[in-house]
Amino acid sequence: MRILVIGSGAREHAIVHSLAAGEHELHAAPGNPGIAAQATLHEVDPLDGAAVAGLATRLEAELVVVGPEAPLVAGVADAVRDVGIACFGPSAEAARLEGSKAFAKEVMAAAGVPTAMAHVCTTLDEVAAALDAFGAPHVVKDDGLAAGKGVVVTSDRDAALAHARTCLEGRPGAAVVVEEFLDGPEVSLFCLADGTDVVALAPAQDFKRALDGDEGPNTGGMGAYSPLPWAPHGLVDEVLGRVARPTIAEMQRRGTPFAGVLYCGLALTSRGLRVVEFNARFGDPETQVVLARLATPLAELLHAAATGHLADAADLHWRDEAAVTVVVAAHGYPGSVRAGDPVDGLAEAAEVPGVHVLHAGTAASDGGVVSAGGRVLSVVGVGANLAAARATAYEGVERIDLRGSHHRGDIALAAAEGRVTAPDGPEVDDDADDPDALISSGL
Repeated sequence: MRILVIGSGAREHAIVHSLAAGEHELHAAPGNPGIAAQATLHEVDPLDGAAVAGLATRLEAELVVVGPEAPLVAGVADAVRDVGIACFGPSAEAARLEGSKAFAKEVMAAAGVPTAMAHVCTTLDEVAAALDAFGAPHVVKDDGLAAGKGVVVTSDRDAALAHARTCLEGRPGAAVVVEEFLDGPEVSLFCLADGTDVVALAPAQDFKRALDGDEGPNTGGMGAYSPLPWAPHGLVDEVLGRVARPTIAEMQRRGTPFAGVLYCGLALTSRGLRVVEFNARFGDPETQVVLARLATPLAELLHAAATGHLADAADLHWRDEAAVTVVVAAHGYPGSVRAGDPVDGLAEAAEVPGVHVLHAGTAASDGGVVSAGGRVLSVVGVGANLAAARATAYEGVERIDLRGSHHRGDIALAAAEGRVTAPDGPEVDDDADDPDALISSGL
């Protein structure tokens, strides 16, 4: 199959790495130096639907996979499908599930999906009232796309207001979503959909905070692991039945069928399952570990979802090994970062058995690789269990030399040591299905 992957991050490198296990002709746009080892790169603006569709046509691509959220919200998948090429990724209208948190709340309420109570606010006075109504810890989310850094969770009311002010000021029509705080561990579950049918991949857990012990500011993700040995029995089936299928059915009912990845960010609270957020694409860094464990050929699975034949590919197979990924971030991340520093030790890291290194924010320079973004690399380790996968990943990390870089040292540590547990919440939480559980001033 001739496949074009759109994007340039570690998520897209993970997708290409998985696709490369099959006999496929791979292309990527714009890609990165790591992707270049496994696919032919092309210069294109990933936000320009006409340009992407034109490239896919010239390549005679049989499948286009759109990785990042911004091109999906911009309608790139629509442009590709308009020229008759199968595309894995939702339409711009369906991608509003990620592009607007207020819209996602509206859909969840209509579908009876359990989620946090929330206020949609367009003024600071409304934000202040919502913060006082829910109390601390405060959860404030930018309504639109923010590259994984639009959420603040804090007990400091002034910090919560300051984040809301940043989101609202100077942006006509902007909104923020203030939510109740959800306790319990979080889970990421990717559900593939073809507009009608839904198939779940393996659960994963990511680490959003910049520093060990879940300290520091929110980031796009500093690491992840899969499987989740502590996850309740039947969790995937519960998410399919109470979250993914009702959401996909509601989108179809609205005339905007969702075909692609419905990323379900979940909290396993003392009151039962709750949706934290929806994304309309594979998550980064969870994709790195989920695809490392997937034994079913990825190309056939994505093509089935893109062409409405997902029911034919519902029997997924998984490797027994565990996977852990550790993000190596540039100096200053998640704030202002320094670019252009040489990235050394990539070959040495890849020599560690069970390790593969995925590029994120990198660029080619003078025959080598330099940093070109906040999250520079994802080092993936695969092992017989989480402890082994952790050790493998960190051995790879230690062989990489990037001046001023930092990484978390506790990715998957608590899970590997059996210190993560899910609360014994109710198996059926009827109150969560009540649309009145959504409080909103903007819907």
